[in-house]
Amino acid sequence: MPINNFTLNNSIFDFEAKLMLSTLLIICLLLSGIYMIKPTSTRVYLVDFACYKPPDTQKRTREWMINKAQHSGYFSENIMEFMKKVFGKSGIGDSTYLSEVYLKQIANPCIDESRREMEMSVFGSVDMLLAKTGVRCEDIGILIVNCCIYNTMPSLSSMIVNKYKLKDCILSYNLVGMGCSAGLMAIGLAQQLLQVHDDSYALVVSAESITENCYLGDDRSKFLTNCLFRVGGAAILLSNRPSDRRTCKYELLHTVHTNEAHSDLSYNCIIQEEDTAGIVGITVTRNLFKAASSVVTSNVSALSNLILPIPEKLKYLANNIGLKLRPTANMLPYVPNYNIAVDHFLPHVGGKPVLDELQKTLGFDESAMESSRMTLYRFGNTSSSSVWYELAYAEAKGRVKKGNRVWQMAFGSGFKCSSVVWRALRDVGYDEVNPWTAEIDDFPVHVDYDDGPLPFFESSK
Repeated sequence: MPINNFTLNNSIFDFEAKLMLSTLLIICLLLSGIYMIKPTSTRVYLVDFACYKPPDTQKRTREWMINKAQHSGYFSENIMEFMKKVFGKSGIGDSTYLSEVYLKQIANPCIDESRREMEMSVFGSVDMLLAKTGVRCEDIGILIVNCCIYNTMPSLSSMIVNKYKLKDCILSYNLVGMGCSAGLMAIGLAQQLLQVHDDSYALVVSAESITENCYLGDDRSKFLTNCLFRVGGAAILLSNRPSDRRTCKYELLHTVHTNEAHSDLSYNCIIQEEDTAGIVGITVTRNLFKAASSVVTSNVSALSNLILPIPEKLKYLANNIGLKLRPTANMLPYVPNYNIAVDHFLPHVGGKPVLDELQKTLGFDESAMESSRMTLYRFGNTSSSSVWYELAYAEAKGRVKKGNRVWQMAFGSGFKCSSVVWRALRDVGYDEVNPWTAEIDDFPVHVDYDDGPLPFFESSK
């Protein structure tokens, strides 16, 4: 009897064990199946983009700008000498565009003039984009507009909704005060929204106004922006519609955003404030390059994990370990070969010294910097839209081929840095509304620079 009981109990145990194992196996199979059929993140495509090119009547040389400033009566001789030095080192040429208000005999940078400048660049770029793509206004479901300094009511996004009579359920965002990196941050925001709103188009508009924000005081740290920023703007159309893939230019691969505003040094290196005379301007301090170096390093480190091949990652890791284990050894930091990971590098054109430092830090050769240097020379610093003029340059040159990876990088006040990586879905060729098309054969040009850093100074406050 005890033996029979043991046999019976043992049989029951075997049955329960088999049932548990079978149940566990079924659960594992179900989880595996769910994982395999789990939808991946929605693919986001760049349908096309358009850059605003102001009329030739707004084109002015550096010499003209210096003479205009001298005869304005606002600036001292010290400021004028500073302006000449900045122009000599900035990398900006003699064909950039000023806003219309500063071309008049007596400039009156009022709200109406500012609105006119924004309407010209924003509507100009959006009109071109809609004409190129053939997308109907009623099909646009997401609108994101970024402009750092110009902030009006109603907002710029409302201005666009009103102009193009966009639908009343549109998701509309207006980003202000976020610096030159805001354009790529807007791309990241659009990417996130397109993950949850199926079958949608997202219109991103990057612009900047210089009309109301010209500094008229005697503080050199605030006068720097007068020398570098120019009129420009861009409109970008994104889609998550699978059917659009065959006609789109690029697929969005990665977006990486880094924000170091928690650091007082980073937060205060570019800041809008009044000078001792109560005149508002944007202060650029000596800490700019230090803040920029820190945030760019963090951003590039995060992006490297996504784009670098394994051999490059291992070399970088081994070098870091060696530097930590033998800090006194004469060992140089290893700079990964980013040319293996990307085909086109398009950093924000903050100025020649900024581009020089990026080229040195990331190890790119001069040919990789051509698009950015020529954009700086031809259009100046157009803030967040500058990376799109650079891409337009590469396209106009016929250098963007199917499968190429394009790395756009922008950085600005806060201090923030954003990187976006695209993959070309086809060869990108001739485009009659490309801002470079009529003159691309004249580039690249040799530019004579005064060597050395831009004369950054602390505020005289």
